Amino acid sequence: MSVVRQLLADLASPLPGRGSLPARAHLRTDAPAQLLDGTWQVRVWPSVRHVSEDESWLTELVLDEDGWSHLPVPSHWVLEGHGSPAYSNVQYPFPVDPPFPPDENPVADHRLVLTADAALLDHPTVLRFEGVDNAATIWLNGVELGTTRGSRLTHEFATTGVLRAGENVLAVRVAQWSAASYLEDQDMWWLPGVFRSVTLLARPVGGIRDVFVHAGYEHRDGSGTLRVDVEREDGAEGPALLSVPELGLVDVAVDTLHRLDSVRPWSAETPVLHEATVTAGGESVHLRIGFRTVHVQDATLMLNGRPLLLRGVNRHEHHPVHGRVLPPQTVRAELELMKQHHVNAIRTSHYPPRADLLDLADELGFYVILENDLETHGFVLVDWRGNPSDDPRWFPAYADRMHRTVERDKNHCAVLMWSLGNESGTGSNLEAIARWTKRRDPDRLVHYEGDWDSTYVDVYSRMYATTDEVAAIAAEPPAAAFPDPVRRHRRELPFLQCEYAHAMGNGPGGLSEYQDLFHAHPRLAGGFVWEWVEHALDGGALPGGSGRRELYGGDFGEPVHDGSFVVDGLVHADRTPGPALADLAAVWSPVGLVLADDLSTLTVTNRYHGIGLDHLVLTWSVDAAPHGTDAQGAAGGPDDDRTIELPEVPPGERAVVRLALPDLSGRTVTVSARTRDATPGCPAGHEVAWIQRVVARAPAGLSGPPAAPLERGTAVHVGSLELDTRTGMPVRLGDVALHDVAVGLWRAPTENDRGVGWDEPDLPPQAQRWQAARLDDLRSRLVSVATEGQSVVVRTRVAPPVLDAGVECTWRWTSDGHAVALDLTLVPYGRWPCEWARAGLDLALGAPTEQVRWTGFGPGPQYPDTGQGARYGTFAADRDTFAVRTVRPQEHGARRVDDATVTTTDGGLRVRGAGLWLTARPWDRRTVAATAHDHELPVAEATYLSIDAAVSGVGTASCGQGVLPAYRVPAARQTLHVVLEPLTRG
Repeated sequence: MSVVRQLLADLASPLPGRGSLPARAHLRTDAPAQLLDGTWQVRVWPSVRHVSEDESWLTELVLDEDGWSHLPVPSHWVLEGHGSPAYSNVQYPFPVDPPFPPDENPVADHRLVLTADAALLDHPTVLRFEGVDNAATIWLNGVELGTTRGSRLTHEFATTGVLRAGENVLAVRVAQWSAASYLEDQDMWWLPGVFRSVTLLARPVGGIRDVFVHAGYEHRDGSGTLRVDVEREDGAEGPALLSVPELGLVDVAVDTLHRLDSVRPWSAETPVLHEATVTAGGESVHLRIGFRTVHVQDATLMLNGRPLLLRGVNRHEHHPVHGRVLPPQTVRAELELMKQHHVNAIRTSHYPPRADLLDLADELGFYVILENDLETHGFVLVDWRGNPSDDPRWFPAYADRMHRTVERDKNHCAVLMWSLGNESGTGSNLEAIARWTKRRDPDRLVHYEGDWDSTYVDVYSRMYATTDEVAAIAAEPPAAAFPDPVRRHRRELPFLQCEYAHAMGNGPGGLSEYQDLFHAHPRLAGGFVWEWVEHALDGGALPGGSGRRELYGGDFGEPVHDGSFVVDGLVHADRTPGPALADLAAVWSPVGLVLADDLSTLTVTNRYHGIGLDHLVLTWSVDAAPHGTDAQGAAGGPDDDRTIELPEVPPGERAVVRLALPDLSGRTVTVSARTRDATPGCPAGHEVAWIQRVVARAPAGLSGPPAAPLERGTAVHVGSLELDTRTGMPVRLGDVALHDVAVGLWRAPTENDRGVGWDEPDLPPQAQRWQAARLDDLRSRLVSVATEGQSVVVRTRVAPPVLDAGVECTWRWTSDGHAVALDLTLVPYGRWPCEWARAGLDLALGAPTEQVRWTGFGPGPQYPDTGQGARYGTFAADRDTFAVRTVRPQEHGARRVDDATVTTTDGGLRVRGAGLWLTARPWDRRTVAATAHDHELPVAEATYLSIDAAVSGVGTASCGQGVLPAYRVPAARQTLHVVLEPLTRG
């Protein structure tokens, strides 16, 4: 058979790869190994049918360089100048014609000429591939070793008798698409290549082929059990021995149950690991063992005998330049960042991660749902016709994927659940691999969200269930009340949100409502926010790029794509935190603090799973004194003891602490809990929780007597304010020109505004409703300009075209000669077809912003359903930080302020009020809404301010529920009181 015909046949087979060794654990061993990562040769064919029949490249030590270039391994060839990446979420980017891949199927030939280390050649050898996307055929010295299917799965091939002394030719042919692509429709970039490490391994005769650690903890008496099952290589002689010196086990038998009177349990809070060694056949394998027991009791997820609440994130592997090739330091840094923001769980969406992540999860302390490399989501668009999940032809592939997933990571105490995969419908293949998993590893739970009957899993898992639905699930009657056995079984399971709170753009909103439910009901095991990291690619760093450009779906010319839906993380692609991460940390704090308004008591709730609070230090502090008072005021001097004695509070309990603070009337007080010493991933002094008593600010007023209005031609002056009597709108405040002053009801749609909320599936997205009502095209009609006492009162009617609904606006201007006070009243009339995005005042300044300094909530933004991480104080931010720039431009960056100074290159404006919503950005909303990428926004030439009485929440309707009713802005009366002062240079 010709090379091309054989390749076409292989790629169209639904079977798993051939030739690889049975799956086993990823072990740390002292047997010789040789890492083959580095610079390889590569050539790329546009399709399978273009592949040459010449096979000399499989054996020739030196090749004609024509057509070949150099490529780093690990890498994705489409990120190294050979083709382009493509992004889709659900849609397959090729016809749904299983098991056949398309003819437009790029193929990359990879070659490495290597000399094996002498130490390797003294033993049988194995070649290990940790990740190849999508389908690879592997040769060594012209001998086919086998093929791989399962891009994120480890495959090993025997090389004994083929690997030789001197130079060897390793050849790997990788096709981007195969039948296996139908099983790998995860929401991420399609990135082919050898993207994880390649290693030659010595396998000593009689050595340790595989190990399976079973380490359990009995919470009732603190004892532990340990059994280490060992599989030997051929030629075994003599016993395999286990040593765990810390536990008094030295050279004891393996495959035997050892009972230990007392062990310290492993958890995310106390990641206690015991160094262990298994020796046999001249080989030593090093293990780190953690004792813990996970099970379900009374429909509650239990760890070590206590209910467990997961505060999780879904984590893809992504790097803005290298795709799914991650430097080790990046992996550790991101897990430490998770720890610092109270993340205690990771779902490895939607495939096994690189192996070292599990080592870090054990060490730092994370609960892991380890997901199989399986998703067939694209079949939903054809009503699941032909879905492999219920087709027996695909069962070997399903079984192979699950086996490889479980076997590689079975020794990690961090793994609490095996997940069958993601969004693959229902069917017998899923049920079969669930049952195999339970038999192979009965000490862990099995998870799968796609079948809500949950008959063959151990948790009832859902995505994006609304808060109302979660509350209803929590309130279900006992299992015995359900006559249907399926519903009865499901009621016996813990409830888990494997995805919720879609962190896309400005959002997610509504985190607090979910968490309140999780805290209130033990059956609710928590959930996993979608997702940890944004998947933007840095177009400026890719071959041919110039300048930093964050790109998403469609930016590489791919005809099938899902746009910016891939940019949906708590941290940006470069791992810098987005604003939502601080909110999540506040909502997920393991310590709840409630401060009485009169500062008499502090209620402390311990939400840790299994530890007390003795590792924390509680302190109190006050804000800077109000203007015109002693900086220390009633708070005392800097040497005062501001520590609060913290009583013993067991996990799950609360205590009321009596406070004896000095007189702090009129002052904002902050109580903070910080770590006494460093903990895994967190430095000493890391803040774990905080609470504030914020003193309400009095409405801003004028500092002097009102100045009498003065008319001059077509202008009327109110102190330093000049109004144009032809429009009724202000045009100047002192030396500061005011442009485009108007009432505003619209915002540049966020990604969540563009989505259909799962709680309102019959309604169009909020952004479409605003567009239909033409909130972005309000027209103003002047009704009157009149002097009333010391004020000028302007009445206007503002309304969109086409509709007979609008707003009656009353503007009352008063000035003390320098500052000007505005009382703005908005009263709707007619039948409004939608709620408003916001309600307030828009204006523009003719120069770019340099800095915003404000007293209010910060440092991050806040909307009615976000900003839980914002605290009251005085902050400063440059233009871009205050505006919060996102990969896809959208409304963002609002702050609740009492006093703000917006400094521009030629002056600026001071804004005073009480709890005003302030936004400041370099572009008007129309420009923001019409621009697809941040780097496409024009150079800043002005400052656009909005001062609002009300703004809508943001929700999570890009995927999930919309804005909850309490956080919407109905078409109703609104009032705004604000004092404006001009700032001039010099």
